[in-house]
Amino acid sequence: MLTPDRRRRFGIGPVVAVSALALVSFFNVAFFVNTARSYPPLQGNIGFLLSLAVLLCALSTLLLALACNRYTVKPLLMLLFPAAATAAYFMDSYNVIIDSQMLGNALQTNLAEASDLFSARLLLYIVFLGLLPAAVIYRLPLVTAPIWEGLRSTARVTLLSVTAMGLAIAPFSAQYASFFREHKVLRYYANPVSPLYAVGAHFSKRHAVDPDLPRTVLGSDATIAANDRERELVIMVVGETARADRFSLNGYARKTNPELEKFESLVSFSAMQSCATSTAVSLPCMFALPDGESVDVDAFHRSENLLDVLKHAGVTVLWRDNNSDSKGVARDIAFEDFRGPDRNPDCDTECRDPGMLAGLDRFVDGVKAGDILIVLHQMGNHGPAYARRYPPAFEVFRPVCDSNQLEQCSLEEINNSYDNAIRYTDYFLGKTIEFLRSYDTRFETALFYISDHGESLGERGLYLHGLPNLVAPAEQREVASVMWFGDNFKADRGKVSAHSADRLTHANVFHTVLGMFEVHTGIYRKELDILKGARGQPGPDGML
Repeated sequence: MLTPDRRRRFGIGPVVAVSALALVSFFNVAFFVNTARSYPPLQGNIGFLLSLAVLLCALSTLLLALACNRYTVKPLLMLLFPAAATAAYFMDSYNVIIDSQMLGNALQTNLAEASDLFSARLLLYIVFLGLLPAAVIYRLPLVTAPIWEGLRSTARVTLLSVTAMGLAIAPFSAQYASFFREHKVLRYYANPVSPLYAVGAHFSKRHAVDPDLPRTVLGSDATIAANDRERELVIMVVGETARADRFSLNGYARKTNPELEKFESLVSFSAMQSCATSTAVSLPCMFALPDGESVDVDAFHRSENLLDVLKHAGVTVLWRDNNSDSKGVARDIAFEDFRGPDRNPDCDTECRDPGMLAGLDRFVDGVKAGDILIVLHQMGNHGPAYARRYPPAFEVFRPVCDSNQLEQCSLEEINNSYDNAIRYTDYFLGKTIEFLRSYDTRFETALFYISDHGESLGERGLYLHGLPNLVAPAEQREVASVMWFGDNFKADRGKVSAHSADRLTHANVFHTVLGMFEVHTGIYRKELDILKGARGQPGPDGML
């Protein structure tokens, strides 16, 4: 038996090269599967696909060589393999990409949401592709060499990697021109290159913002006319993962809106589009003063938002949450967490959205003067465990997908589970409207429901959400949205309905809510108000 001193020792260069080869070979199934769909092997693309494998291996080797030395090689690789294994699981299972936005979503996920994603298959990925290689690396004896020899070895590996990259690209320059120009999304599947880039992009951006800095005041001139004696009571329901094309109000063949279809004075906006495909971006975007159709989340946190403008105008605002949190929207607003049975009375396997209505009458009755906005943030259709989002009584469409491993379910089962969850949102919205109707004689009442983003349910092999807007399919961005008006709410229903098929976005939310409360402020833009022309005659400043 060899003593530790006589065991074969390995140089950093070979360790890095073998690690890169292993990462490309076993951790990039999603990358090669998706690339093969765009470049079918049987249509003369085998050589190009092989060159991509060489390029990715050489690039991974280059990056690792630059980061590894005798002191960092083991810690870095022992962290990298489990991280890459986790990324590979989600890309292989759900065909999602790991970019800085997706990483931000993951870091903001709470324990309850994370439990929906845990599975035996994930454990196998982490153990066999992550922890086992890490254990081998930990026990690997390395050559101890002077610093100058290590630098020389790094230079050799770098030169060889760059040469291999050049040789891989040269024969297929035309295909690579198309690949980088027309198929940008494929690059996001490269593991671990893309996840590592996402980590750097996420933390470099987040560190640029000091969360303790005071926020820029927004709409400090906001007022409500003294002669506006009618009090408004508006409930804004922020939905989760609800697609516009799954509402029967919008023509879906299945009856997913049996409750909402009962109400007159209800308008469904069938062409509403989210500004992003993740809650972490879409939620701030709804409440930010719009600048185009997207939002810089870091800039959002440095400024006040719609809820603060309403407070300046004297509106009482309450946020109730049955999701993860408000993503910073309700930073200076009364906030109540309904994710636990201590406050939410409607809990079984999880706490249900209708529980957010509990005790709401006491809150409304306690506000003796002025207008009221209540925001209810749903759990809604949060995936992938759609079947957990509703009680058994709402399992109308069968068979369902009872697993959070969507790849184990048929498309029919996935869609049935998702549609059942939509029906439960319909039930919740119906209960919310009934609550508002009980205040019709005392307030101008209204409901504004809008989802944060949509969801892919297996179309084109995609699941869940989170793709960049540039390549996101319609299923992830076309969201459900409805408005309902009480008997005393002064709005021309016909004029509102005229906009039901218009292309609207989250950028309309800010100004529409100001219009609902008839707030006068210089930042209001009538052209972005969905209720424009339906709420009465313009005031002297152009405000309705």
